[in-house]
Amino acid sequence: MNPGVAARKRFGQNFLHDPGVLARIVAAIAPARDDSMIEIGPGLGALTRPLLERVEHLEVVELDRDLIPHLRTLAAPDRLTIHSADALAFDFAHRAPGPGRLRVVGNLPYNISTPLLFHLLDQAEAIRDMHFLLQKEVVERLVAGPGSKRYGRLSVMLGARARAKQLFTVGPGAFRPAPKVESALVRIEPLDRPLVPPELESRFRQLVHQAFSNRRKTLRRALAGLLPPDAFAAAGVASGLRPEALEVATFIRLASLTAPGSNDMRPKPADSAGAQ
Repeated sequence: MNPGVAARKRFGQNFLHDPGVLARIVAAIAPARDDSMIEIGPGLGALTRPLLERVEHLEVVELDRDLIPHLRTLAAPDRLTIHSADALAFDFAHRAPGPGRLRVVGNLPYNISTPLLFHLLDQAEAIRDMHFLLQKEVVERLVAGPGSKRYGRLSVMLGARARAKQLFTVGPGAFRPAPKVESALVRIEPLDRPLVPPELESRFRQLVHQAFSNRRKTLRRALAGLLPPDAFAAAGVASGLRPEALEVATFIRLASLTAPGSNDMRPKPADSAGAQ
């Protein structure tokens, strides 16, 4: 059914329509009848329909209010719960039936994909897995390892909270209107426990951000002002390396050694004791 609604550029809409691609996505997700699942940005319902055939109840989050009447025709309210809301402000954890129980899927608008991923990772304790169609370049950054040209802030911040795997690519022709770039389906599974201790999170974020804001510089220069002179030796890291050479665990070690008084990165007493 076509509700006669054109894709809106301000919402970053590119509606998926290819039956073969939709079948591959559903197969990759492998929904179980009793799964607790939320779809972000259902649009015209191309993915919503096959998901409703597999799960007992589905929730969707849609920002474009003009699409809500059409979505209501897809299933009865006891099978389809529609949230007219901005996914960037939506409380996903509140909809989970328990820790690690929520499955999140969607064809995400390119213009919000990165902030939305961070929003979801902040609620990772409620999430079992996520399957998203994203711009291929973004997926390559998510799954990149140290030494790769795509490896950067997004790779490290995600790697500290989750595992990511690129499943397959999707050409522009699978969408209306066709985007100018390729897309890819990615599976993201939160770790049982984040690698970064809560008390270290803000320092870790700042260190990673500064490092990759100066990615062409050596670590010594890129992280100037954040680390005491002996931090690299203490962490077992050569200061002449560049940020893309470091694994997630190495960034965590460096964050634990950030200099007192560096911006808002003064260690708490517990941090100082733990470093000794």
